[in-house]
Amino acid sequence: MSYKVAIRSFKTLSYLGSYKKIRDRPIRYYCAAVLGAGYVAYKEFQRNKAEMKELIYLKNYMAEPITPVHQLQKNQDDMKTQMELLIMRIQAEFCRALEKEEDEEAKFKVDRWTRKEGGGGITCVLQDGRVFEKAGVNISVVSGKLPPPAVQQMKSRGKNFESKELPFFAAGVSAVIHPRNPMVPTIHFNYRYFEVKDKNEVHWWFGGGTDLTPYYLNEEDAVHFHLTLKHACDTHDPSYYDRFKKWCDDYFTITHRNERRGVGGIFFDDVDSPDQQSAFSFVTSCAEAVIPSYIPLVKKHKDDAYGYHERQWQLLRRGRYVEFNLIYDRGTKFGLHTPEARYESILMSLPLNAKWEYMHEPQPNSAEEKLMKVLKEPRDWLNLEKAKSTAA
Repeated sequence: MSYKVAIRSFKTLSYLGSYKKIRDRPIRYYCAAVLGAGYVAYKEFQRNKAEMKELIYLKNYMAEPITPVHQLQKNQDDMKTQMELLIMRIQAEFCRALEKEEDEEAKFKVDRWTRKEGGGGITCVLQDGRVFEKAGVNISVVSGKLPPPAVQQMKSRGKNFESKELPFFAAGVSAVIHPRNPMVPTIHFNYRYFEVKDKNEVHWWFGGGTDLTPYYLNEEDAVHFHLTLKHACDTHDPSYYDRFKKWCDDYFTITHRNERRGVGGIFFDDVDSPDQQSAFSFVTSCAEAVIPSYIPLVKKHKDDAYGYHERQWQLLRRGRYVEFNLIYDRGTKFGLHTPEARYESILMSLPLNAKWEYMHEPQPNSAEEKLMKVLKEPRDWLNLEKAKSTAA
C-alpha cells in the first residue's frame, strides 16, 4: 500500500471524528492508526469505489452534511446516503469552478438550514459578481409526510398512491446561473432522488436534467453543450440522449408564448430502471457532465463586448425565464407544496434583474430574431436524424 493512500485514509479518519479516540495516546498508536486506517480504506475502496470516492472528500464540501456523519458512515449502502454524498460533492465542485471564473473577492455565501419535520439543505448564492450577476447552487435533503396537494401533483403525473399522506424522502442538487454578460448563456441543472412509502411498499425514482438558455445564439456552443450531455448518456444507454433531449424540448416550453425557454439539453423523470444502482450511476454521469458542458462557454464569452441594446434583450429573456419557473416548473410547485417550504431557496432560481416590455418583437434579420427562430422550432444540434436517414 502506498504512503499516499495511508495519509489520505488518515485524513479521512480524522475528518470523520474517529481520531478523537486516539489523539491523546502515544505516537505508536498514531502509526498503528495510520497503517490500520490505510488498510481498511484500501479494502473498502476495492469493495465499492463510488462510496469511498464520496467519503474521502467530505472535508471539501461547502458545509457539513445534513445527515449526521456517523449515520452516513453506518448506512453507506443506502441509496439515500449515496445520493446525499453525490449532491454535496457536485455542489462543491460546481461552486468552486464558478468562483475560479470570478474576481478573487467574489465568493459564494453559504447558508446551511434545517427544517423541523426532517432534513434541511445548503444554499450557496453568489450575487453581484463581475462574471455572474446571480449564481445559486442548492442541495436539499428532506423527509416527512407529503400533504394532499403534493400527493395530487404526483397522481397527475401517473403515480397512483393509495394513502392520502405519504412518508417521503427527497434529495437533490439544483443550480441556476445568471451571468452578467449577455453573450454567456444561463445554465440550469437539477438531479434528484425520491422515495415514497405507500402502506408497506417503498417506491423510488430519479429525475433531473441540464439545459442551456442563451441570450444570443452561438451554434458552436450549442453543439458543444449537447455533445457533452450525449457522451454522458451514451455511457449508459445509447437511446437516452434522443429520448431525454426531446423530453427537455417539450418540458421547457413556455406554452402561452409558444416558445422554448432555451436551446434544450436533457430532461427525465421517474427513472427507476434497469435497477437502482445503474440509475444512480447514470445520474452521477449526468451531474459530472455539467462543468465540462458549461465552464468552457463561460471562459469563452465572459469578456466579450456588449452594449445597452444587448443588455436590454438579456433582461427581456430573463423575464421569460421567470414566467416559466413560476407558472410551469414542477420543481418549484413541489417545493411550494412541501411543508415548511423555504421560499428563499425555492425562488433562488429567479434572476437578480429582469424586464417585461409590452408586445416586444425583435427586428427582422437581427441576432435576436435568429435566437427566436430556434426557440420556436427546436433544432437537432448533433444532426442525429440526418445520420439515421443516411444510414437507412
